Parts: sequence; structure tokens; C-alpha cells
Amino acid sequence: MIVDGVDAVLAGRLCGQALDLPEDAGEAEALVRRLAEPPAGRATVRLAVLDQDGTAAGVVLGSISDADPLLGHVELIAVHPGRRRAGIGTALLAAAERRLADLGAQRVRIGGNPPCYAWPGIDVRYTPAVCLAQRAGYERSNTAWNMTADLSVVSPAARADEERLDGAGVKVVRAGADTPEWVRGIWGDGWAWEVGQSLDRAGAGCWVAVRDGEILGFAAYGANRPSWFGPMGTAPAAEGLGVGRVLLRRCLADQAAGGHHTAQIGWAGPVAFYSKTVGARLERIFWIYTKQL
Repeated sequence: MIVDGVDAVLAGRLCGQALDLPEDAGEAEALVRRLAEPPAGRATVRLAVLDQDGTAAGVVLGSISDADPLLGHVELIAVHPGRRRAGIGTALLAAAERRLADLGAQRVRIGGNPPCYAWPGIDVRYTPAVCLAQRAGYERSNTAWNMTADLSVVSPAARADEERLDGAGVKVVRAGADTPEWVRGIWGDGWAWEVGQSLDRAGAGCWVAVRDGEILGFAAYGANRPSWFGPMGTAPAAEGLGVGRVLLRRCLADQAAGGHHTAQIGWAGPVAFYSKTVGARLERIFWIYTKQL
């Protein structure tokens, strides 16, 4: 039987067993908690198949896009390893589609609903999830990728970059309460929300570059998942100063100090920048699937 309102602790426990990739299994409870605390006003769907003893055999979490009220997202679907090949995933996906349609969705995407998300899409190594999407009539609409940074490696250029900024009168400091609004003014509500979360959550943080009291750039980590870096941005007036390199390294140093051996640069855009600055490599590939209802 499919029930509403699955408990986040119960869902996190199931995902810890169901997520096959170590980088997800280790953060299962954290990522479920993240999805259970979306931006204010987001319409969500939380469904589960429960066994007689109250444990979860499968869960699905979804929501309506903050940017497009006609777009629904299936953000997470997981089935206990011992209960697979029994139609649970198919039933949960179909139920989520119906609930999202009731909320106004005309199409559904299996993928992250930024700014609050666990993955951009389906990691291609989750083969059963790819097969489920295809059987259910979804078509691959986009591809996203993460990059992995080895936190044990410190760039020899790091000190020179810091000294260069200092010589230009630029200081790198911890972000303050005013940072989200500054980010909002350039990059919009999504990144502002993530920066706000990075200031409030344990294991997260944000650095800013400042000159004469003016913020020139920011970089945040841990807003959605403890080991993930981002977002990051430099104001147009500060481009070319090397602000981004220093901010990136400050965040990665924090994550290393927090016990992480690697960091995921989520939904990475400037691949060449991350590769050159910290030796990050392309690693996780995500397929994003969409279906018209």
C-alpha cells in the first residue's frame, strides 16, 4: 500500500540501504533531510510503500518546480534491495506522477529541482533507475556532470594567488548575513537561498572576497550535501582578479578540515577552470529524463 507523508528518518534509513554508490549511501540521511526542508512555498510529494512492521520498502520524493508551475520533479526514488523486481518502483513513480498532476504539473522531470536538490539527474551507474525511466515512457532531455576534487592536493599557486589578492586590497573573509541579498541581486533567488543555507547548516560555509567594504565574489559549500561544493560567483567588476580561485580553495580547505577526502563540484559549469585550479576531474555523469503527462 502506498502511503503519504513518509518520515524523513525512515526514508533516510531506507536510502542508506538502497543507494548502491558509496558517495550517496554515506550521505543518504543528510540528502533526505535536505529534500524534506525545501524553500518556503514549494509544493512537495512524499510517498512510501510500507511493510507490515512499519519499515519502508520503497520511497519517492517529488515537488513542483519553483520556476515553472507546470513542471514536476521526481527528486528521489529508492527501493529496498530485498524488495526489488516486484513492481514497487513502477508503482511509486506512477503514484508520484498522479500527485504531481494534481498539483498542476503537465510534464515531469526525473532530476533535481534547484536550488534544493540531491542530484542533477540519474547517475548513469544506477542502471535500474535508467531502465525504470525508460519503461515509464521518459525521454532523456539533458545531461549534467559533477567534478571531483582531491582534497589532499594543495595547489602550489595557492599562496601566490592569496598574496596577489591581498596586494590588490582584496580580503577574503567569512560570509556575513548580508551575503544572500548581495547574491540575490546578481544571480537571483536560487543561489541566494543556497548561500543562506550554507550560513545556517552544520558542515557548510561560505567565503566572500571584499574590497573597501564591497563584496566582489562568493563561494559556498554544503548547502545541499555535506561533500558538495557550490555555488560560486564573481561580480562582473571583479572578473580577472583571480577571486574565484582563492574562494574555491578556501571552501575546499574547510571541507578537508571537516573530514572529507574529496569534494563534489555539483552541476559543474566551467570545467576548464576547476581542472586547472584544483585538478578536479569529470566523474559523475547524470541523465535527466522528462515525460509529458
